Amino acid sequence: MANILVVGTQWGDEGKGKVVDCLTEKANVVARYQGGNNAGHTVVIGDTEFILHLIPSGILHDDKVCIIGNGVIIDPSALIEEIEELQRRGIRVEENLRVSKSAHLIMPYHILMDRAKEARKGEKKIGTTGRGIGPTYADKAARSGIRVVDLFWPEYFKERLAANLADINETLVHLHNTEVLDFNEVYDKCMVYRDKLERYVDDTDILINEYIKEGKTILYEGAQGTLLDVDHGTYPYVTSSNATSGGALTGLGIGPRCIDEVFGVVKAYTTRVGGGPFPVELFDNTGNLLREKGGEYGATTGRPRRCGWLDMVVLRHAVRVNGLTGLIITKLDVLDGFSKLKVCVGYKYRDSLLTEFPKELPIIQECVPHYEEYDGWAEPTNSVTHYNDLPDNAKAYINMIEEKLSVPVVMLSTGKRRTDILYLRDF
Repeated sequence: MANILVVGTQWGDEGKGKVVDCLTEKANVVARYQGGNNAGHTVVIGDTEFILHLIPSGILHDDKVCIIGNGVIIDPSALIEEIEELQRRGIRVEENLRVSKSAHLIMPYHILMDRAKEARKGEKKIGTTGRGIGPTYADKAARSGIRVVDLFWPEYFKERLAANLADINETLVHLHNTEVLDFNEVYDKCMVYRDKLERYVDDTDILINEYIKEGKTILYEGAQGTLLDVDHGTYPYVTSSNATSGGALTGLGIGPRCIDEVFGVVKAYTTRVGGGPFPVELFDNTGNLLREKGGEYGATTGRPRRCGWLDMVVLRHAVRVNGLTGLIITKLDVLDGFSKLKVCVGYKYRDSLLTEFPKELPIIQECVPHYEEYDGWAEPTNSVTHYNDLPDNAKAYINMIEEKLSVPVVMLSTGKRRTDILYLRDF
C-alpha cells in the first residue's frame, strides 16, 4: 500500500475513524496531524464500539505504531483517560503509542476561557465544543503556549505557567467574572500528567521520517473536515487548525513527497454540527429521517447533527484544496429506502447560479441549493459484499459522484462494522 492521507471532505463526521481502521490493516504506522479531543472517531469491531478522541484508530490493531504529531493539541487528562480506558479493554497502548514532544498542551485555563468566551457571544456563538481548542491554538500562535516537552523542564515550565496565569486570572476575574486558577494546583496536576505520559513522548518528526526511509507504509489521519479548516472552511465557523491535507506536512514534520495518495472521505449525504452556514440543511421530516437512520449525534458532544442532501459544491472545493486522488463514500446504507435522492449541484444567489463555494460568509448565508434529482433504491446495501451486487441505482449514484468530481471512488462503507466495507481498488 502507498503512503495514504485520509481527510474529511465536508464538515467532519464523515466516518474517517472506521476508514482509517480498515486501511490500517495494510499500514505499518498511523499518524494523526492536527486537532484535539474535539474530534471523535467511532469504530465498531464485532459488537464492541470504541470512541477515540486523540489516539489514532490504528491503536485497535496490535502491531501498528500510532503517532500523535506536533500539530495535535493535547489535553493531558483526556489523553490519559483514553489510554487507561483502552488498556482496561485489553488494547495494547504502551508499546504502540508515540506522542510528539512539540505538541501543545490544553491547560485548564484554556478550557475556562473557551467556555467563558463562547457564553458571552450569546446567539452569535460559533458552536465550540468547549474543550479549549481555540484558546490553545491562539496561545500557540501568540508564542505563549506550553508544549509537552516543557513538562520535563520544571523550572522553565514554572516560569511560563506563572506568566500565563497572571494574565489569564486577571481576564477571568475582570472580564468573565469567573473563578481563578491556583498556580500550585495546576503545577502539581501537570507533574502527575508528566509522569504518566513520559513513556510515550518522543521526537515524532524524526521517528516518522526514519520509518519512511525504511520503506514502512504510513497512514496519515486528520480530524474534522475541509469546511472546518481555519483557512479553507466557513470562517469564522471553523476549527482552529488546518484540517485539509496541507496540515499533515506541518503537523507531522514531513515533506510533500512523503504522501503518495490523498483520499477524501465523503458521507453519502451531508451533516454539520454547531453554528455556521449550511446551505443544504433540511428542516423537514427528511432531515429528521437522515439523522435517525444515520445515528447523527456527535461522538464527542452528543449534539444532534444538522442534516442535508449531498452537496457537490462543497465536494468540488474539497477536491481542489486537498488534491484528492480517491474518494471513500460512507453511510451509503443510510440512503436505503429513499425513492428519490436530491443532490445539490450549485447555489442560487440572487440572480446567479454559483458552482464554486463562496469565500464570503454573507453570500453563503443567502445561498439556496439548486438540486438535481436521482432515483433511489429499496434494496438494503449493508449486507452487500461485492460492488456488482449493489442495487443498480446505488451504483448509478456512485458513478454520478465520480463523474461530477472527476475522482475515482476507491472504497465504500455500508454500515458501522469493520466488515461493512467494499474495496473498489486493490490495496
